[in-house]
Amino acid sequence: AVILVPIAIYDKSFFIAIKGWKYIAVYALFEMVIPWILIGTAEQSISSGLAGLLVASVPIFSTIITSLHGDKSVWHPRRLFGMGVGFLGVFLLVGIESFTGSSDPIAILMMLGASIGYAYAVIFISRKLPGVSGVAINGIAMAMTAVFYSPALVLLWPDRPISHNAIYSVIALGIFSTGIAFSIFFTVMDEIGPARASLVTYMNTAFAVVLGVLILSEPLTIGIIVGLPLVLIGSYLASRKVNA
Repeated sequence: AVILVPIAIYDKSFFIAIKGWKYIAVYALFEMVIPWILIGTAEQSISSGLAGLLVASVPIFSTIITSLHGDKSVWHPRRLFGMGVGFLGVFLLVGIESFTGSSDPIAILMMLGASIGYAYAVIFISRKLPGVSGVAINGIAMAMTAVFYSPALVLLWPDRPISHNAIYSVIALGIFSTGIAFSIFFTVMDEIGPARASLVTYMNTAFAVVLGVLILSEPLTIGIIVGLPLVLIGSYLASRKVNA
């Protein structure tokens, strides 16, 4: 918010977006406030692999919600086939080993709830504030979310010193993985629509696995070798424009 709001003020998009603050508040609730609580809580009980697979269900919910708003092109056989291939690829990427052991059903429901929130929020704001800058919308939404979370900052502050690496990591997540990422996402969504843009969740899982191998030296499994191409192929087929 500290980065995006000044940019939005500079290019004057902030003043256009703030007029729809009620819509942005709803967007912030379903895109940031609720999902971040649900995901943060759920990942204390389930594996990251399972969490990644559950979040990859966003395109499915996005397709359903978009169709309810009258866009039947999302049910084109090629797109459905692409989503199916991509989801299969995600399943193979996270690996069957991710499902070993007991998985908390409440945590699974939390992840699915977050996925539904992600799908609904993007479609909602794109319909309510079409053509409004994604930088402005997300800057305002993140500021609202920060205000909502501020009591927790005081009540849940750690009783031990916080390492510099942890601080830098949070700052990097805020700048690159949230602020800049959301802005790029909205730019892409303006071109291809919310249902197709939501397919980025498949790519998220794929990149997470690849970076885990390259940076964290995690094992390169058969699931990765087979699943990653399926993710790429599925995303391509599901995101291609369907001729009328």
